Amino acid sequence: MIPQGVHRMKRRTVVVMPGDGIGNVVLPQALRVLEAVGFDAEYLHADIGWKHWVDHGNPLPERTVELLREHKLGLFGAITSKPKTKAAEELSPKLRDRGFVYYSPIVKMRQLFDLDVCIRPCRAFPGNPLNFIRRKGDGFEEPRVDVVVFRQNTEGLYSGVEWTDPPKQVREALETHPNMKAFAGVEGADLAVSCRIFTRQACRRIVRAAFDHAVKFGYKSVTVCEKPNVIRETSGMMEEEARKTSEDYPDVALWSTNIDAQMMWLTKNPEDYGVIVAGNMFGDIISDGFAGLVGGLGFACSANVGREVAVFEPTHGSAPKYEKLTPPIVNPIAMILSACMMLDHVGETDKAERVRKAIAEVIAEGKTRTYDMLRLPGGPDVLRKGAASTEQMTDVVIDKLQ
Repeated sequence: MIPQGVHRMKRRTVVVMPGDGIGNVVLPQALRVLEAVGFDAEYLHADIGWKHWVDHGNPLPERTVELLREHKLGLFGAITSKPKTKAAEELSPKLRDRGFVYYSPIVKMRQLFDLDVCIRPCRAFPGNPLNFIRRKGDGFEEPRVDVVVFRQNTEGLYSGVEWTDPPKQVREALETHPNMKAFAGVEGADLAVSCRIFTRQACRRIVRAAFDHAVKFGYKSVTVCEKPNVIRETSGMMEEEARKTSEDYPDVALWSTNIDAQMMWLTKNPEDYGVIVAGNMFGDIISDGFAGLVGGLGFACSANVGREVAVFEPTHGSAPKYEKLTPPIVNPIAMILSACMMLDHVGETDKAERVRKAIAEVIAEGKTRTYDMLRLPGGPDVLRKGAASTEQMTDVVIDKLQ
């Protein structure tokens, strides 16, 4: 019986979408950790991914959409995406020539629920043998990398507004721009167009989210990483809104870098950067670049946050060749860290910090390392060479929690 005046927190419901390949391997391990840390939730399985494209012509079934719409909280594993022609070839024969077109279900999910703020922390764990090191004099040093990338998640080149052989009215509209004269003689079937679309509202929201994060967690700078000297309109709009927004945050410096130069500088002085904000494509690129400095995609977690719905996922792919290995060998840490971001989102920060501390202790001890941490080529023989399995890595994290 609950004493009078004491209210039990409502049990949360999480929509669980393992997806394809190793998503089916790592997501269950994250659920084990959530249970071990005492997160009280009901988990509802939801379908997503390549099999549902092949069998039904829809990799994001409506029943999954409805579950997310109702419960507003999701954990996602990984998906397999293939180019347009390959996707069409693998579609079930009974569905071909019926107008089905493959579109990434995670991109569609982001746009459907306006999950416009993507947050990708890239923080090095001390003792990780995969951390970036650089030469200093006659020796080496390991700079402290602690970067959080804020990626605008729904617009830019991922907006999906594109054509091969653009319709007549589209081509006529494009040809009102003088620079289209260079393509005047190109046949429609030989012309592909992808639109990079930015809106001022979305730029304002992602930039303000970046500054708020910097203030909340003590970062000294926000860097806009775009290409305004060439992509003048879209990158220029992001920079303009960043300058306006920065006036409300006098204690946080606003920096600007070009994406190409930033990819060079991230291996020269990564410790100088704190929060980075970018459009969709450049945010994807720069977050993978910084992830490479802190252990690679096995440590890369992310959040997709909208005004109502939020979905948390590792940024690695589905790696289907590893799904069927018994026991599984892939690194579950990125998925577990994504679950930590979910805990932060719902106000369970203490539990999230306990899990991160457990992971940090395991890495610092160095006794348990997955094959990627040992720099071994992936394969069934890595366990014999001393690598921990997926479950073994999860086991030691849980042991630290207990």
